[in-house]
Amino acid sequence: MSVEVLASLGEREVAELSDVLIDCVEGGASVSFMHPLSRKKAERFWRSSSDSVDRGERIVIGAKDADGVIVGTLSVIFAVPENQPHRADLAKMLVHRRARNAGVGAALLQAAEEAARAAGRWLLVLDTVTDSAAARLYVRHGWRRCGEIPNYALWPDGRLCPTTFYYKELRQAR
Repeated sequence: MSVEVLASLGEREVAELSDVLIDCVEGGASVSFMHPLSRKKAERFWRSSSDSVDRGERIVIGAKDADGVIVGTLSVIFAVPENQPHRADLAKMLVHRRARNAGVGAALLQAAEEAARAAGRWLLVLDTVTDSAAARLYVRHGWRRCGEIPNYALWPDGRLCPTTFYYKELRQAR
Protein backbone atom coordinates (compact mmCIF):
# COMPACT_ATOMS: atom_id res chain seq x y z
CA MET A 1 0.00 0.00 0.00
CA SER A 2 1.12 3.55 -0.69
CA VAL A 3 -0.36 6.77 0.68
CA GLU A 4 -0.01 10.11 -1.08
CA VAL A 5 -1.53 13.52 -1.46
CA LEU A 6 -3.43 13.46 -4.75
CA ALA A 7 -2.10 16.56 -6.52
CA SER A 8 -5.11 16.61 -8.81
CA LEU A 9 -8.25 14.58 -9.25
CA GLY A 10 -8.48 13.47 -12.86
CA GLU A 11 -11.08 11.13 -14.29
CA ARG A 12 -9.29 8.01 -13.00
CA GLU A 13 -9.06 9.40 -9.46
CA VAL A 14 -12.67 10.56 -9.52
CA ALA A 15 -13.79 7.09 -10.65
CA GLU A 16 -11.72 5.27 -8.02
CA LEU A 17 -12.69 7.66 -5.21
CA SER A 18 -16.33 7.22 -6.27
CA ASP A 19 -15.94 3.44 -6.04
CA VAL A 20 -14.69 3.81 -2.46
CA LEU A 21 -17.48 6.23 -1.50
CA ILE A 22 -20.20 4.05 -3.02
CA ASP A 23 -18.79 0.96 -1.27
CA CYS A 24 -18.76 2.73 2.10
CA VAL A 25 -22.36 3.91 1.73
CA GLU A 26 -23.44 0.42 0.60
CA GLY A 27 -21.69 -0.93 3.69
CA GLY A 28 -23.76 1.33 5.95
CA ALA A 29 -21.33 4.19 6.66
CA SER A 30 -22.88 7.52 7.59
CA VAL A 31 -20.72 9.77 5.41
CA SER A 32 -23.23 12.41 4.23
CA PHE A 33 -24.94 10.28 1.58
CA MET A 34 -28.00 8.06 1.49
CA HIS A 35 -28.31 4.56 0.04
CA PRO A 36 -28.44 3.90 -2.80
CA LEU A 37 -25.74 6.35 -3.85
CA SER A 38 -25.62 6.79 -7.59
CA ARG A 39 -22.32 6.90 -9.44
CA LYS A 40 -23.35 10.26 -10.88
CA LYS A 41 -23.83 11.77 -7.41
CA ALA A 42 -20.56 10.27 -6.12
CA GLU A 43 -18.63 11.60 -9.11
CA ARG A 44 -20.26 15.01 -8.72
CA PHE A 45 -19.04 15.10 -5.10
CA TRP A 46 -15.46 14.22 -6.09
CA ARG A 47 -15.43 16.72 -8.97
CA SER A 48 -16.54 19.40 -6.53
CA SER A 49 -13.77 18.28 -4.18
CA SER A 50 -11.36 18.51 -7.11
CA ASP A 51 -12.37 22.13 -7.66
CA SER A 52 -11.73 22.76 -3.96
CA VAL A 53 -8.27 21.15 -4.30
CA ASP A 54 -7.54 23.40 -7.27
CA ARG A 55 -8.47 26.46 -5.19
CA GLY A 56 -6.15 25.36 -2.36
CA GLU A 57 -9.04 24.88 0.06
CA ARG A 58 -8.32 21.20 0.74
CA ILE A 59 -6.08 18.30 0.00
CA VAL A 60 -7.26 14.80 -0.74
CA ILE A 61 -5.06 11.94 0.39
CA GLY A 62 -5.34 8.57 -1.31
CA ALA A 63 -4.26 5.12 -0.16
CA LYS A 64 -3.49 2.85 -3.09
CA ASP A 65 -3.26 -0.93 -3.17
CA ALA A 66 -0.43 -2.89 -4.82
CA ASP A 67 -2.08 -2.36 -8.23
CA GLY A 68 -2.18 1.42 -7.74
CA VAL A 69 -5.96 1.54 -7.23
CA ILE A 70 -7.31 3.93 -4.60
CA VAL A 71 -8.80 1.94 -1.69
CA GLY A 72 -8.99 4.70 0.92
CA THR A 73 -9.09 8.46 1.26
CA LEU A 74 -9.11 11.30 3.76
CA SER A 75 -9.49 15.02 3.12
CA VAL A 76 -7.85 17.87 5.01
CA ILE A 77 -9.93 21.03 4.66
CA PHE A 78 -8.08 24.32 5.00
CA ALA A 79 -11.06 26.53 4.09
CA VAL A 80 -11.87 27.81 7.58
CA PRO A 81 -12.83 31.29 8.85
CA GLU A 82 -10.02 33.87 8.75
CA ASN A 83 -9.76 33.95 12.54
CA GLN A 84 -8.80 30.25 12.55
CA PRO A 85 -5.67 30.11 10.36
CA HIS A 86 -4.09 27.52 12.67
CA ARG A 87 -6.92 24.97 12.20
CA ALA A 88 -8.05 22.40 9.64
CA ASP A 89 -10.92 19.93 9.46
CA LEU A 90 -10.52 16.28 8.58
CA ALA A 91 -13.36 14.82 6.54
CA LYS A 92 -14.40 11.82 4.49
CA MET A 93 -12.20 9.13 6.00
CA LEU A 94 -13.25 6.32 3.69
CA VAL A 95 -11.74 2.85 3.36
CA HIS A 96 -13.10 0.31 0.91
CA ARG A 97 -14.43 -2.76 2.74
CA ARG A 98 -11.91 -5.00 0.94
CA ALA A 99 -9.02 -2.95 2.39
CA ARG A 100 -10.16 -2.62 6.00
CA ASN A 101 -8.17 -3.90 8.99
CA ALA A 102 -4.92 -3.55 7.04
CA GLY A 103 -3.66 -0.24 8.47
CA VAL A 104 -5.13 1.95 5.72
CA GLY A 105 -7.02 4.24 8.11
CA ALA A 106 -3.98 4.71 10.36
CA ALA A 107 -1.76 5.49 7.36
CA LEU A 108 -4.27 8.01 6.02
CA LEU A 109 -4.55 9.67 9.43
CA GLN A 110 -0.76 9.96 9.76
CA ALA A 111 -0.47 11.44 6.26
CA ALA A 112 -3.24 13.95 7.02
CA GLU A 113 -1.54 15.06 10.21
CA GLU A 114 1.79 15.46 8.39
CA ALA A 115 0.13 17.48 5.62
CA ALA A 116 -1.59 19.73 8.16
CA ARG A 117 1.71 20.35 9.96
CA ALA A 118 3.41 21.17 6.64
CA ALA A 119 0.65 23.71 5.97
CA GLY A 120 1.16 25.35 9.38
CA ARG A 121 -2.06 23.93 10.83
CA TRP A 122 -1.68 22.60 14.35
CA LEU A 123 -5.28 22.14 15.53
CA LEU A 124 -7.32 19.49 13.77
CA VAL A 125 -11.04 18.82 14.23
CA LEU A 126 -13.27 16.02 12.96
CA ASP A 127 -16.54 14.29 13.66
CA THR A 128 -17.49 10.67 13.24
CA VAL A 129 -20.27 8.27 14.10
CA THR A 130 -20.20 7.44 17.79
CA ASP A 131 -18.87 3.99 18.70
CA SER A 132 -17.45 3.28 15.24
CA ALA A 133 -14.17 1.70 14.15
CA ALA A 134 -13.10 5.17 13.06
CA ALA A 135 -13.78 6.58 16.53
CA ARG A 136 -11.61 3.87 18.08
CA LEU A 137 -8.87 4.62 15.54
CA TYR A 138 -8.85 8.33 16.42
CA VAL A 139 -8.59 7.62 20.14
CA ARG A 140 -5.70 5.19 19.57
CA HIS A 141 -3.89 7.97 17.69
CA GLY A 142 -4.22 10.58 20.40
CA TRP A 143 -7.38 12.39 19.37
CA ARG A 144 -9.46 13.83 22.22
CA ARG A 145 -13.21 13.40 22.40
CA CYS A 146 -15.17 16.66 22.82
CA GLY A 147 -18.69 15.35 23.02
CA GLU A 148 -21.56 13.64 21.32
CA ILE A 149 -24.60 15.07 19.58
CA PRO A 150 -27.52 12.62 19.41
CA ASN A 151 -29.61 12.34 16.24
CA TYR A 152 -27.03 14.41 14.32
CA ALA A 153 -27.30 12.66 10.95
CA LEU A 154 -28.83 9.69 9.22
CA TRP A 155 -27.47 6.27 8.49
CA PRO A 156 -27.71 5.49 4.76
CA ASP A 157 -30.94 3.57 5.46
CA GLY A 158 -32.60 6.62 7.05
CA ARG A 159 -32.27 5.83 10.78
CA LEU A 160 -30.93 8.63 13.00
CA CYS A 161 -27.40 8.33 14.35
CA PRO A 162 -25.24 10.31 16.78
CA THR A 163 -21.90 11.88 16.01
CA THR A 164 -18.93 12.57 18.22
CA PHE A 165 -16.50 15.45 17.77
CA TYR A 166 -12.75 15.04 18.28
CA TYR A 167 -9.72 17.32 18.14
CA LYS A 168 -5.97 16.94 18.16
CA GLU A 169 -3.27 19.51 18.78
CA LEU A 170 -0.19 18.82 16.70
CA ARG A 171 2.14 21.39 18.20
CA GLN A 172 4.36 20.53 21.11
CA ALA A 173 3.53 22.02 24.50
CA ARG A 174 5.88 24.88 25.36
